[in-house]
Amino acid sequence: MASIFTKIINREIPAYIVAEDDKHIAFLDIFPTAKGHVLVVPKKETDKIFDLSEEEYLDLMQFARKVAKAQEKVFDVNRIGMAVIGLEVPHVHVHLIPINKMSDMDFSNKKSFSEEEYKEVQQKISQAYNELYS
Repeated sequence: MASIFTKIINREIPAYIVAEDDKHIAFLDIFPTAKGHVLVVPKKETDKIFDLSEEEYLDLMQFARKVAKAQEKVFDVNRIGMAVIGLEVPHVHVHLIPINKMSDMDFSNKKSFSEEEYKEVQQKISQAYNELYS
């Protein structure tokens, strides 16, 4: 059965997509820990990150770096935190979270934003990504 991320990749369900290439997609987390929390996902459905081939893993990290660089242009924060947990959805995904302190990475502290806020953040990250990499 296809994961929810595969359904997003196949455009079967909507998402706030901020960047995409032929092998990866990045979109806003709908249960974010901070404004601008992005999930970076390989299009090939694989459950565990260390089950990716070395090339797939390195490609994913290179794409995630590009998305993080775009986030840095948008958010005035100390850094973009990165986490790979993999328990929520059986499809590899990297969390990129704008943070100022460790507690900003607390996954039990979910935030809520309006559709307008999601669209605004989506547009800003996407624009920054395109400025950097198009």
